[in-house]
Amino acid sequence: MSIKAVIFDMDGTTLSTLDDIANAVNHTLQQFGQPTRPKEEIVKYLGNGSRWIWENIFPGDEERIDRYLAVYSEYYKGHCAICTRPYEGILDMLQNLRAVGIKVAIVSNKPDFAVQPLCGEHFPGLIDFACGERPGIRRKPHPDSVYECLSKLGVDRSEAVYVGDSEVDVDTARNSGLQCLAVSWGFRSVETLRKAGAEKIFFSVKSLEKEILQSS
Repeated sequence: MSIKAVIFDMDGTTLSTLDDIANAVNHTLQQFGQPTRPKEEIVKYLGNGSRWIWENIFPGDEERIDRYLAVYSEYYKGHCAICTRPYEGILDMLQNLRAVGIKVAIVSNKPDFAVQPLCGEHFPGLIDFACGERPGIRRKPHPDSVYECLSKLGVDRSEAVYVGDSEVDVDTARNSGLQCLAVSWGFRSVETLRKAGAEKIFFSVKSLEKEILQSS
């Protein structure tokens, strides 16, 4: 297999975003007079989009979910880049991949209104295509956004790999027909990744980069 493109997840894979997300969740809870939640709880709800967070906090209460999601989204839109940073080594890896002609993309369940500015701030000129959750596009693990990405890049799925940190990413790769390269430094445990069917798990950015470059 010759890798011509690498599609990355964002939260927990390329960017450490938990602090800003947790702060936005707790700001929203405080606005409604509710007790805050610890990061250790909130992180369990990440990976399936913003609505999924509130569906887990208030299961079955659709009216409340809608209200809290609206406040959360408005706050997070203006506060998504306060504490968020790339994981160590990510920036160098992206530069090295592009230096040998590999296309780089990000496909995320994070709202697109956050994906675009975060890519612009942290990865300027390094991302060939990026998309987040948008109306009318089924979120991961459905393959829709990955297929859109491959079309924009002009790359066949046999020439691309998907890199992510969660069971959602493992399922996304499988549903899209891409090989999954799972990473251990994100929001899920290695055990969770293995249970989801991850066959290749990387414990450092350098080892991930080496794998990709050797297969390019």
